[in-house]
Amino acid sequence: MVVDHRRIGRDVFVRLDKGEELHESIRSLSEYGISVAALTSGIGRIRSTVMGYLGSDGVYQKVTIEEPMELISMQGNLAPGPDGPFTHIHIVASDDDHVVRGGHLFEAKVEVTAEIHMRVLGDDEAPMSREATKTEFLRISFCELGG
Repeated sequence: MVVDHRRIGRDVFVRLDKGEELHESIRSLSEYGISVAALTSGIGRIRSTVMGYLGSDGVYQKVTIEEPMELISMQGNLAPGPDGPFTHIHIVASDDDHVVRGGHLFEAKVEVTAEIHMRVLGDDEAPMSREATKTEFLRISFCELGG
């Protein structure tokens, strides 16, 4: 997958176009050597959005919104996971009536564009990864780094 991006030092600027899926696109940056990063901001317009929250029982509660929404804010991270690159993203988005919703993002397609800023956290050694738990939750694990 080719993702339009530019890296300047530890900063990565990403532009996604209509039809691209947010998680899949960000995970594909690992093909360019970007495997651990903080997602510091994201704006744009999305659709077919699945968002929700992790209940206290460890089960995700989800809602799907097919209509386009304005992506107001996006934060999260990219880290190695049990099955390859893993993204953990939370968003705030509003519909065309300015009703705001937010939560854990499971999936979303870009409707017009998405502009994302990421900060690379490790080049040679990954400072964190995701590990499986007994629930649906993948816990962040901080790695011991030399030096």
